[in-house]
Amino acid sequence: MSYDLMVFETAKAPADRNEFMKWFERQTQWNEEHDYQSVSVSSPALQSWFMEMKDTFPPMNGDYAPDADLFDHDEHLAIHTTDYSIGREMIYAAFAWPVAEEAYAQVRSLAQKHHVGFYDVSSPEGEILFPNENGLGPCR
Repeated sequence: MSYDLMVFETAKAPADRNEFMKWFERQTQWNEEHDYQSVSVSSPALQSWFMEMKDTFPPMNGDYAPDADLFDHDEHLAIHTTDYSIGREMIYAAFAWPVAEEAYAQVRSLAQKHHVGFYDVSSPEGEILFPNENGLGPCR
């Protein structure tokens, strides 16, 4: 089990909660024709979000993944390494549970900074937030 969060391109995602969940289901079928490890397929805003996230939560795979030998000597790195699935309209991130609070705070803060949406996949309420003039606000 992991603690899962997602950021998304708000121009592509429905603001209605029921429609958003249908869109989310389609996104997580992982049927885009790429490897889901390269950030180059995403929008500029999602790319900017990822480039900041990787500094604290490096990816397990792909171009920015740390060298495997580093894990044996760096406990911080091992627990912060994150499994990203990168799509054109969203980035899904699976974090280790011990860093859930830290991950939530950073993902949400950077979503606001980069004007992308935020979805707490692991939350029972499934918090879905869209950028607005006050920062981030709930969908309808």
